This record gives sequence, structure tokens and C-alpha cells, in this order.
Amino acid sequence: MATKAFASSADTEDKEQTLEVLSDGVYALTAEGDPNVGAIEGEDFLVCFDALATPVAAGAWLDRLREHTGKPVKYLVLSHYHAVRVLGASAFDAEVIIAHDSTRALIAERGEQDWASEYGRMPRLFTEPSSIPGLTWPDVTFGENLTIDLGGDRGQLELRYLGRGHTEGDIVAWLPRQRILFAGDLVEAQAALYTGDAFHHDWVSSTLDNVAALGAEQLVGGRGAVARGRQTVDAAIGQTRHFLDVMIREVSAVHERSGTLKQAFDAAHAALVDRYGGWPIFEHCLPFDVSRLWDELSGIERPVIWTAERDREVWDQLQD
Repeated sequence: MATKAFASSADTEDKEQTLEVLSDGVYALTAEGDPNVGAIEGEDFLVCFDALATPVAAGAWLDRLREHTGKPVKYLVLSHYHAVRVLGASAFDAEVIIAHDSTRALIAERGEQDWASEYGRMPRLFTEPSSIPGLTWPDVTFGENLTIDLGGDRGQLELRYLGRGHTEGDIVAWLPRQRILFAGDLVEAQAALYTGDAFHHDWVSSTLDNVAALGAEQLVGGRGAVARGRQTVDAAIGQTRHFLDVMIREVSAVHERSGTLKQAFDAAHAALVDRYGGWPIFEHCLPFDVSRLWDELSGIERPVIWTAERDREVWDQLQD
């Protein structure tokens, strides 16, 4: 039987990008399951949400955005530390880069290793990797909340930490007047979850409860289509919760009977594949997801750092 290609290394086809106008001066770029990004207009500036994997990739997004607005980027908000979200930051020429306190700490602790890991897993996303000047460091960090006054009659943008989830430091960007939420990878809409650096039990309970409590009427997740309308938003949050619930149930059952990591992976795969197997990056993510959850169930509180070498070891261990 042919060996399954590592992670997304065989995914070489470009994805069609779609720029969506969610409200006056509120934009999202989606791309068939590739990482989503967004932008919000202030009175005379822009706030951009996430940065893509390289300055060249980010520059292409900014070219699309410039068809709608020529305002300069004052703030670049990083939802979390993963390389595909942050390494394109230099293209924005932002006055201020903002992230959570934990994101800055994670960049210092594991940013270099994560860069090498994600490049190996998803090389297509790293358009002209030589354009990356180095790690991205935030200028401003916060613990719970940070509010940006958009000026004029545009209201406020609220950056919020809603609890541990996809990583230790995920933040969301919330527009209460427009009821639009940029949720980062805390929510996916018809895209599989990556949980290799997650805190599964916090995420599936209090953190997603906090996301739902905002009552968003439009939601831009980390990947997948924009969720429009309360019913669709609730479905995206529900899908995220269901994926986590099923994985926790299956992996916990194997762990409790002193089974093996491979048995846990097989059980989780069997339980999830019918519903989620056709969604973007499902096969890529699940070995790393199950490995992290297994560690968590074994009492390893914080995620073990993923390196390019560890990625391959886990992948090989869990394939048939």
C-alpha cells in the first residue's frame, strides 16, 4: 500500500481566494480551507487580523484589500503564534503589532521550531519563504481585553481573550456594533480542527461557551467559509465543539483502558472520518491532534514543542 503523503506536503494546488465585504469597512479573505484573514477600517486607518505565512503571501492579500481602501495599516492583530498566522507581518508596515501576553511568550519559547514545523507540513502556504525577515514580535500585548477606538462613527473593536483553546494565547476581534467576530482558530467553519497545541477540555467547555455568549451574527473562523446569520454561526461553533467532544471521548476511552496511542488514533479517526474526513486538512491534522490530547490525558499540561523531526516521528507512528 502506498505511503500516505506527510501532512499537507502533497497539497500543491493553489486555492481560489475570495474577498468578502461583511459590512461597511469590514473585510474577510477566505480560500477554500486555507487560513483566513481580515481587516477593519477605522476612520483613517486599518486594523488587520492575522498576517499569513510570508510577506509575499500577505502582500497579495493587501493588493486585494487596496481595491477597497487605501488607508494605512495602524494595527496588526495576531490571533496566536503559529507561523502561518504571523510570519507575513512585515508586509503590513503596521505601526503596532498586538497579541496576547502568552503569544509573545510562546514565540520566544518555540517560534523557531514552529516555523520549521509548519513549513514542512504546509509548504504551499509559504510563498517565497526567503521573504520572511525572521520571527514576528508583538509591540503590545495584553491579558484579558484591549479596545481600539475606530474613530468617527465606526464604534469600537474589542480584542478579547476568552480562555485557552487552540493555543494558550488565542484572541478574538469583536465588533459589537456590527456583531461580527473574527474568531481565529477557536472556531472552524466546515474545516477540520488542528489541536496539536491545544487545551482540549478548556476549549470544548468554557472557551467555546464564551465565544457563543458574544452572540455574533457573522463569524470569520480560522479556516472555512464565513458564517452568516445566527443559525450558521451557532452551527460553526457547534461543529467545533462536536469535533472536540468526539475526539476527547474516543481517545479518553483508549487511554483509560491502557491502550496505545495508535489505537487511540484509529478510534478517533473511525469516529470522525464520516462527518469530517472530506473537510480541509482533516488527515493532516488528526495525528498531531490525537498526540497532543494523549499527552494531556497523561498529565502533560503544556503542549510539547513540535519540531520538524518530532512531526515525522508522530506521523510515521500513527500511519498504517
